[in-house]
Amino acid sequence: MKKITQLALTVLFSVLFFQAATAKVKLPAIVSSNMVLQRNTTVILWGWADANQHLSIDASWLTTPLQVTADKEGNWKIEVKTNDSTDPQVIKISSSDTNITLDNVLFGEVWLCSGQSNMQQPLNGYPGEPTFEANKAIMHAENPNLRLFTATRKGSKSPLSDLEEYTGWEQAHAGNVRDFSAIAYFFGKQLQEILNVPVGMIHTSWGGSSVQAWISKEMISKYQEVDLEQVDITKSTNHIPTALYNAMIHPLIPYTIKGALWYQGESNRMEPEKYTELFPAMVKDWRTRWGIGDFPFYYVQIAPYWYNDHKAFETNANSAFIREAQLKSADLIPNSGMAITLDIGKEYSIHPPQKTEVAERLLYFALNQTYGYESVDCAGPAYDTKEEKDGGVLLHFKHAEMGLFTPSQLVGFEIAGPDKVFYPAQAKIVNRKDVLVSSDQVPNPVEVRYGWSNWLVGTLFDTNMLPASSFRTDNWTDATKAEVQETSK
Repeated sequence: MKKITQLALTVLFSVLFFQAATAKVKLPAIVSSNMVLQRNTTVILWGWADANQHLSIDASWLTTPLQVTADKEGNWKIEVKTNDSTDPQVIKISSSDTNITLDNVLFGEVWLCSGQSNMQQPLNGYPGEPTFEANKAIMHAENPNLRLFTATRKGSKSPLSDLEEYTGWEQAHAGNVRDFSAIAYFFGKQLQEILNVPVGMIHTSWGGSSVQAWISKEMISKYQEVDLEQVDITKSTNHIPTALYNAMIHPLIPYTIKGALWYQGESNRMEPEKYTELFPAMVKDWRTRWGIGDFPFYYVQIAPYWYNDHKAFETNANSAFIREAQLKSADLIPNSGMAITLDIGKEYSIHPPQKTEVAERLLYFALNQTYGYESVDCAGPAYDTKEEKDGGVLLHFKHAEMGLFTPSQLVGFEIAGPDKVFYPAQAKIVNRKDVLVSSDQVPNPVEVRYGWSNWLVGTLFDTNMLPASSFRTDNWTDATKAEVQETSK
């Protein structure tokens, strides 16, 4: 009897201890010391406590502490107004049994960065695949006004309330930037210097991931059936629909961001038509869940790479089709922009080393469309209309007000007649703003394609050296490519 009584007391003590422990206020990983809160807006602080527990939030920039009470499940959140002060701030959150102090909090610009391996690629690069200018960047990395946050790769069958693995908010320095996303770092560093305000970069990406993995179950179920009950979440996690959204995006909501950067698409190369649906759906999904309107969304068109097939043309093995899907998405996604990388791919590496250029092209969109730097050019020439002229096809372009440019000569153009057989073509810039394409082998030309292959080096630019995307004037699904003997690789 005595043993039973002792056991009962032990169990009771354990229960009371557990209840007391769980009653303490807990914050999500993304809400911590050293964080950057979006300036001049209303942000949300949130977390967990005991059911109906009262909390007081004393923020150094506010004259009066804020009061909030957790609901019956212990969830709480509160809106807080921020300003444009550049001074470090302190937030104190207190309850009957908890006192939390968040130090060194800054107001600034907050950007979310996501995607697959080219976004994940750190300044330190991958084995045998460097990031250009990394050593110089690491050497000059010390910057207390640039803050970095990384969500560790993780998947889940259902939405998680918090990140299970992460590195907390950190001030940029040589010791941590080497393992941080190169594109996110280069973007954030330059944005911080240009705006002269603090910048926070949230990195959450996974190499090899498909777009399906980043979409909520509610959204993706509109396009395909999703049943994860029997799925092993530890295998091919980055390809499981909703798995990365659940574990690497959902826990970050509703942390207020200014905008998002995205670099992904290689893993969806074989399904361009589906990507045209799913990618805009993902953006809409994120924006709806964040609830802050159509925040800026700037993304990267995948770079040329040979994909073990130099001859792919009219099949989905030709990455020009997924680049076309990404090009179409720019018109389907409001408040978006696409950084084109047709000139900076790497033939035998799917991870091009020029991440500085990629970050800069994303930054051009942010500066022009988000921050009002109208004099900064952000969009390269884009095919508009065509006409048959002088035995060839004359192409007209948008976003080429100051004219077109090529550093050497135009290559990568093909032309076809009504037989839908494409031949290599000569191309030249005329009137500084148009391109005339022709071939002696095509006497009655009707359609043109540019850069329509896995691997190429883009040659068509505007005068600010922003490249044109690969494109086609046709919508044929049964075109062929003429067998022309190659004289050089």
